[in-house]
Amino acid sequence: MPQETVLSNARIVLENEIVTGSILIRDGLIAGMDSGHSDQGEDMAGDYIIPGLVELHTDHLESHYSPRPGVVWDALAALQAHDAQVAASGITTVFDCLRLGSDEDSGFQKGEMRTIADAIRCASSEDRLRASHFIHLRCEVSASDVLEHFADFHGDPQVKLASLMDHAPGQRQFQTLDQYTLYYKKKRGLNDADFDRFMARRIEESNRYAAPHRKAIVEACNKHRIAIASHDDATVEHVAESRAFGVRVAEFPTSMEAAKASHETGMAVLMGAPNVVRGKSHSGNISAKTLADAGVLDVLSSDYVPFSLIYAPFVLADEGGMSLSESIRLVTATPARTVGLADRGNIASGLRADLVRVRRPAGVPVVRSVWREGRRVA
Repeated sequence: MPQETVLSNARIVLENEIVTGSILIRDGLIAGMDSGHSDQGEDMAGDYIIPGLVELHTDHLESHYSPRPGVVWDALAALQAHDAQVAASGITTVFDCLRLGSDEDSGFQKGEMRTIADAIRCASSEDRLRASHFIHLRCEVSASDVLEHFADFHGDPQVKLASLMDHAPGQRQFQTLDQYTLYYKKKRGLNDADFDRFMARRIEESNRYAAPHRKAIVEACNKHRIAIASHDDATVEHVAESRAFGVRVAEFPTSMEAAKASHETGMAVLMGAPNVVRGKSHSGNISAKTLADAGVLDVLSSDYVPFSLIYAPFVLADEGGMSLSESIRLVTATPARTVGLADRGNIASGLRADLVRVRRPAGVPVVRSVWREGRRVA
């Protein structure tokens, strides 16, 4: 017998409008919708039903795997804790970022990210997880060992996205030294002489490794059909390079110039949902709201706060620059479409029944229930 669920009397957020009615779920898929009041099924009492959120870039798993300096948690336990928080935030598809290459924070040892990836595969096969998990490889192209770390993921079908990052001073996110000094000198407690040596080493590594590593990773991604993201593009020259590489996602452009050029080129411009909620970038770069007002914001990412992904669309809609349907697209339909996930991101017959019940009386929204493929997971 088919497994059926009816969610009735909801405000259903579609891609271009909000309608009041009911959703029929059958065998994990959306089987149909009806408008108007109904006495059948589970009464949503006028709450919103939105598509399950699609998260392309979250570093949150790292904070569970290494919750304190020098502390490493069991990978499977860390993943389950991360997954529970993700699902409770309405995220039903998540691309977990795994950091490759020893960067300014020394990174992780070779094999650690592979251990986490193996935990994701194991947990998925054992039905331990609430959300669907994929892998996003964050590749620090200026690191000498990034290709060695990247090789650990050769042929892994979990890998669906890779981003090209260079956090050296004078590059992209840190084109001026003010923010770099604030972020690294104070964070690491370096004196002037040690900080100068640190910067010199990072600049030398970027000059030596960034270009060949970027080229090698792009070639591997194109061969294995892994979507590519740029990271912190700041100039039209950066955007032109990204376009030549076949980049689909422009993550966190640091200037209006770069954001507009990326959007006009057809890349999906991704910004942080915490940036929207806070009203500014934590690193002093351009605000996501400014890009939204200019019509060049395409995707939001929770980055380091999972709940921000459900919160930010309501903030944008409240501020009047876009409708709720439009702002919800930033966290559902557009990210799914950008990475080729055609089976989710909208509420339409035949798609996965990845759904979130949201009550929003005022201020912070409340996630009431979450379904992944028709199964209640939160």
